[in-house]
Formats: sequence, C-alpha cells, structure tokens
Amino acid sequence: MYEQSCYFLGMDLEFSGVFVGRPSVLGVVRDRPIYSAITKMRVAVPALALTELNLDGDDQADRTVHGGVDKAVYVHPATNYTAWRADGFAVSASDMGENVTVAGADENVVRIGDVWAWGEARVQVSQPRMPCFKLAMKTGRKDIIPAMIDSGRSGWYLRVLEIGEVPTSGGMTLVSRLPEAPTLAEVYIVSFANVANLGKERREAYFRLAEKVLAVSELAASYRDGVESKVERWETRDAG
Repeated sequence: MYEQSCYFLGMDLEFSGVFVGRPSVLGVVRDRPIYSAITKMRVAVPALALTELNLDGDDQADRTVHGGVDKAVYVHPATNYTAWRADGFAVSASDMGENVTVAGADENVVRIGDVWAWGEARVQVSQPRMPCFKLAMKTGRKDIIPAMIDSGRSGWYLRVLEIGEVPTSGGMTLVSRLPEAPTLAEVYIVSFANVANLGKERREAYFRLAEKVLAVSELAASYRDGVESKVERWETRDAG
C-alpha cells in the first residue's frame, strides 16, 4: 500500500505499458456473440493522439456502459497485478482491459478530481472501475468480479480536460488535486459497503463518508447517481 503522505503535487506515475483495442468477439452467451474491446494490444509507437473520447486506436463496443467523456482512458496500477496473482488469478498487464498500466500510486492515494499532465494533454480522475461480466469472460474467472469489489483493486477512469499528443512511455505528472476529495478506495467503500451489517457508529461513519464522496462535483455523473440512490435508500430506511 502507498501511504497518503507520499502523495504530492509533482509526483509521477510511471508507465508499465500503454494499450489500445478495437471491439471483437469476446465469447458467446446463449448463442449470441459478445463484442468487447477489453482485449488490448501494447502500443509500439512513441506517441498517440488523445481525444475527449479515446486514445487513437482504441474504442468501446457498447458506449451505453463503457467509454464516453467520463471514461475516456482506463488506468490500472501495476502493483495490483502482483496481488491478483497472489490471489490465484493468472493475469498480467492489460488483462483488466486498461489503456495504461502505471507504477507509483494505487487506489488508496489517487483521488477523484486529480489532474495529471500527460504529454500535451491534461486528464482528470473521474471514477473507479465497476467490474462487469466481460471482465469475467476475459479472465475466465467469474469470481474476479466479487474479488475486485472486495479488494478495491478497481483502477480508475480519466476524463480528458485538454486533448493532445501523449507519449506511450515515461509517465504522467500530478498537477492539481482537491485536498478534501475522496480516494478511489473511499468511493468503493461507499459503493459496496453492506450497510445492513454496520452498527450505529460505523453506519454514521458510512454516511459521513458518503457525504464526502457526493460533495465532489468531479465524480462522474453516472457513478454519482448510483451512489446517491444507495445512500438515499438507506437514509429512508433509517428514518422509517
């Protein structure tokens, strides 16, 4: 785990790889082909164009749930792969479907709203990744979905604030952050905590953390809707 005290303006995330992919048939469910761009190939060229929606050469099969301006680039920490393998998952860089594998920070220190300089572009952390059935198909392990939820090894999405050419080696540098913003790990706690099993004090702490998460406007709107819905349901139950 990285300590939050080491997280400061000017810190770098070093690339272990940059990956892109186009939609292709991932598998078949009930005789229906499932298309996905979760299978990515390592980029060999020194730089790529980054638009508001994608790296050049990347795409999504179903933009109703993947991609869009709040999920233009997906990042996964290299250290997570060591933990995944220790848990028995035979995975390596790009197997989570990420565009960028990085070393230098993880979900415990990266915060919603963090802005990173990446070549000519500026990118901002918008939300953690929500696991889906296509990840299970890609890895051949249905249990990777609860494992991601339980471990918080989600990685994170970036929105693009400024488009431009970005290098595929080196890294990106933190240029601004919201000091009161929640970490990705804190957002995951609010998203997936079993509120029913929390005692009074821990439940009160949960709602305080939820308030912190929802106070940050930089959290992707679609993700915010899910968090708000969960929090409102439990507030209504507690009030009743």
